[in-house]
Amino acid sequence: MNLVFKALSDPTRRRILQLLRERPMTAGQIAEHFDIAKPTLSAHFAVLREADLVSSEKVGTTVTYSLKVSVLEDALLSFAETVGVGIGANGKLKLATRRAK
Repeated sequence: MNLVFKALSDPTRRRILQLLRERPMTAGQIAEHFDIAKPTLSAHFAVLREADLVSSEKVGTTVTYSLKVSVLEDALLSFAETVGVGIGANGKLKLATRRAK
């Protein structure tokens, strides 16, 4: 879970995930949305892969990235449980409260 939150801590990586939520994209297509050097963008991809938030498929010289939604969902649900947030019977978020002893 720590790797996921490290990956999510950077606004560029969060934007990459937003783009991939729409559809799988090549590295070049993603790069069109940023004004940063390609090696810097490659480093962001490496962090996202290390956190298992994206998968990559290389065909020739083209790398296509896809969002791994289930990994992100699992990490967020685990975090929610850690801080005492859950889903109520009505499907809405609820906070666990501690009773005074």
